[in-house]
Amino acid sequence: YRTHAGDPVGSFNFFGRLNGWTPLGDSALAVWTRPNEAFLLELSGPCQDLPFATAIGLTSSAGRVHERFDRVLVRSTGSMNIPCFIRTIRPLDVKAVRLSERELREARTEEREAASG
Repeated sequence: YRTHAGDPVGSFNFFGRLNGWTPLGDSALAVWTRPNEAFLLELSGPCQDLPFATAIGLTSSAGRVHERFDRVLVRSTGSMNIPCFIRTIRPLDVKAVRLSERELREARTEEREAASG
């Protein structure tokens, strides 16, 4: 995802709903605000239970999520839902991300077929 992320931006529009999200370890995630608009959020440190979360939320003000001010809220049965501060926001090239994901899936399929046959 970092390969397909642009330069940091200070904030992005957010109207209370995510179109999707992908945890990237315990200190970063990709969030889709629309089908063709996504951002890489890098956090100020490890975010408890992020890789295992069943849902997340974002804080915002006036319809915008701001770096160093807003937070990711992890919704998980096992955690205390400690907020995680957003250190940087970088727009993602969604087409490039999707192409890379497709190529990775195809490579894994080829590896499995080679191993089984």
